[in-house]
Amino acid sequence: MTDLPDVINWRRRDSITTMSGQPTEDQMAQIKALGVRDVINLGPHTNTGALPDETGTLAALGMKYIYIPVDFSAPTQADFDAFCAALAQLKDRPVHVHCIYNARVSAFFYRYALERRGGSVTEAFALMDGIWRPGGVWASFIDKPEDIELPIRYAGYDY
Repeated sequence: MTDLPDVINWRRRDSITTMSGQPTEDQMAQIKALGVRDVINLGPHTNTGALPDETGTLAALGMKYIYIPVDFSAPTQADFDAFCAALAQLKDRPVHVHCIYNARVSAFFYRYALERRGGSVTEAFALMDGIWRPGGVWASFIDKPEDIELPIRYAGYDY
């Protein structure tokens, strides 16, 4: 699979898993052309920048759509459990996981690796750190208590 650098915060996690911020409709078609047939979205449809009808866009492309809307101000264990179940369901199939900016997704994959469910913790941290450093509720969510009192910091902006 090749990469799509024009998609916001595009990252490759491994040979069959890519992640990003919100792709456009045209970029969804490019993602399908890479061989991806399954998309997991962690960004609520109500977020600024979300596609007007992602469900319809992916249905028209013949892609499976798994929607797990994660409230950015309050990620939950239930959100993470749904994410883990979706990945287990798609085992060994190319998948693209996105949200609006790739913050939720990178944190979820970091926690996924941290809990020894798959992937390298070091690599997952590097993917996340290239986008942001979680503070507050997100630091708690990814089990980084030393960062709970810190603000969220985005790469290229304030760290």
